[in-house]
Amino acid sequence: MGRYQPSQDVFTSELNEMLAEYAALDTSSPKQSPLRDAIVQQVMPYVKKISHALARRSTDPVDDIIQVGSIGLMKAVDKFDPFCGTSFKTYSTYLITGEIRHYLRDKTSMIKAPRQVYELYYRINQIVQKLSEELDRTPTDLEIAEFLECPLSKVTQAQEVERRRQPVSLDQFLTSDSSDTGYVERLVDDRYFEMAINRENKIYLENAMAGLKEELRSVVKMTYYDDMSQTEIAKALGISQMQVSRRLRKALDILMKSLEESSDASENIERHHTEDVTNLRSSM
Repeated sequence: MGRYQPSQDVFTSELNEMLAEYAALDTSSPKQSPLRDAIVQQVMPYVKKISHALARRSTDPVDDIIQVGSIGLMKAVDKFDPFCGTSFKTYSTYLITGEIRHYLRDKTSMIKAPRQVYELYYRINQIVQKLSEELDRTPTDLEIAEFLECPLSKVTQAQEVERRRQPVSLDQFLTSDSSDTGYVERLVDDRYFEMAINRENKIYLENAMAGLKEELRSVVKMTYYDDMSQTEIAKALGISQMQVSRRLRKALDILMKSLEESSDASENIERHHTEDVTNLRSSM
């Protein structure tokens, strides 16, 4: 990333006069806002210079960093005391860089990591530029670690954290030899997947139920759909409880076999169906 250079020095005697005048104004003065805007406009080239210097990678949002730096500048204008003995350049630099560093460390990071990790990556980025010029190629992680005299694992960790900081846009495409697929198309909605599985399970179970004889199907429906006990079913059908139990076991065996035969359609569906029937049998 190229360095930004302001066309001229912005910290002039005229600026010092404006700052002194601004500090003397009452907060209700109509002159305060226009004067403040004039001071900010004059010093903005310096904010841009700092912003470009602190942008660590080509992917850093320089325009956003400049906006953040301008907030630091406005704080400096409002809080600066012309009679404290400190130059406005020193004072404003402290607030501008502080605001930007805070933004880079906390606001743009999706994954929080120790401060020393980010500082190490910043050093790594500088070393990469230096070694690239000397070696006429990109240095390896081992060469970077040797130059910094630190463990290779530390270099790898810092680069991995930095890589994972950047969020991926769902509009971004994955390019392959055959086609371009958006990240959003690769997302899986677990709720929809579960709903689809349940719907297919219901269809397979209904088909298996339709294959049962009426005397077996009625026992299954009364047990699991009507929530009737075996005693109540026996009384309703005019048979013994033992006969109800036998019919129910026979029906479940047939359903199990039918669902196992349908497993060729989908291995995942077969697993869910088997679990459903097994749960039915274990609840008897």
